[in-house]
Amino acid sequence: MFTGIITDVGRVVEIERRGDLRLTIQTRFDLNSVAMGASIASNGVCLTVVEKLADAYKVDVSAETIAKTTVGDWVVGTPLNLERSLKLGDELGGHLVYGHVDGVGEVVSVTPDGDSHRWRFRVPQTLKRFIAAKGSVALNGVSLTVNEVDDDVFGVNIIPHTAEQTTFGLIGPGAKINLEVDMLARYVARLVGKDA
Repeated sequence: MFTGIITDVGRVVEIERRGDLRLTIQTRFDLNSVAMGASIASNGVCLTVVEKLADAYKVDVSAETIAKTTVGDWVVGTPLNLERSLKLGDELGGHLVYGHVDGVGEVVSVTPDGDSHRWRFRVPQTLKRFIAAKGSVALNGVSLTVNEVDDDVFGVNIIPHTAEQTTFGLIGPGAKINLEVDMLARYVARLVGKDA
């Protein structure tokens, strides 16, 4: 479980195609404090550490994860928003994020809005009902508050600090993003009898 508060921007440094995809991800994390089998969210995708190196770790990615996320588009050099999993007692600065990506969205536009930027995203039709104004979403692992919703397009504001500390400073219109809807929205939909 995560909070959507990014603590490092890492990079894919090696890709091995085998039964599953094995990725090597470079990080500034102190890997001595990362246990084998630990979960690290990488652009919002919960991945398990299977090997540790001096300044990188390896993860295996299944076909299911590749089919539901942007992982299949990653190449050597792709920057990744990284977050280690929560420990009991950690501050919940964002919202509860599970690292279970619901689908892939697309950046529609980015426009200046004061010192910040207004971002608009298009989501798959099957996920639009889970996104509500003033609700939470995780985009490439970043916890964000929804400003407005118009059918399958919604907007958020990204402040300069968030753009500088995440990969949002490196992408723009047309970019694909991993989307995780707020788990509360899923359960509410289930309770009122709509498919979740």
